[in-house]
Amino acid sequence: MKVALVTGGSRGIGRALVEEFAAAGYAAGFTYASNQDAANALVDRLRSAGHTVAAYQADARDFSRACQVVEQAKTELGPLSTLINNAWIKQDGPFHKMQAAQWQDVIDTNLGGAFNYARAAIGDMLRSGGSVINVTSVSGVIGMAGQTNYSASKAGLIGLTKALAKEVARFGVRVNAIAPGFIETDMTEAMDAEVRKKLYQQIPSRRPGTAQEVAKLALYLAGDDAAYVTGQVWNLDGGLA
Repeated sequence: MKVALVTGGSRGIGRALVEEFAAAGYAAGFTYASNQDAANALVDRLRSAGHTVAAYQADARDFSRACQVVEQAKTELGPLSTLINNAWIKQDGPFHKMQAAQWQDVIDTNLGGAFNYARAAIGDMLRSGGSVINVTSVSGVIGMAGQTNYSASKAGLIGLTKALAKEVARFGVRVNAIAPGFIETDMTEAMDAEVRKKLYQQIPSRRPGTAQEVAKLALYLAGDDAAYVTGQVWNLDGGLA
């Protein structure tokens, strides 16, 4: 059985990733920061459907914990075939008012977290092959006003993807990134309807994407059909970028 580990997997895109990979026959592990109720509910629902799934509480910024999670997942589920770095936070605001902590927390979680889990998992993958998928953002591709910290972290993730892909390709390890645009999640549903309407008018396709569309693309990138695909950034944004 193939094994996938998703960071930030208890809600939104992360939850869809866990569901998609479990449905495809993967043993699916995922991390969550603090929402234990949501994590337990996802585990219970998927296990009741006959899937193999496990949840691990972890702060993405903690390298030691990342190493523990990867080892625990390997023991409980099996060797990782796919790692999906999805954990992220946002602390938006105008740059001239941004506090140093706002900058550092976002960089450490979104970019540092991806380093932590990729670094923890890559040693085994160099011996057996595998796939790393980094969930970046359209903000990292084109930049977004009011999101300098978030855009910088996601642009950095693109650089990590391209450089690491070249470094590990000869070992049978593929590294790709998905750059979602506006995706309909619990958070976007909570936005004011008029604000959402204005946002969606900026999208050439005139609609948001779905978390399931992101998950299906990730499943393709993890699979054998994408065996010759590495170092790529896949925009999933309705034409926004």
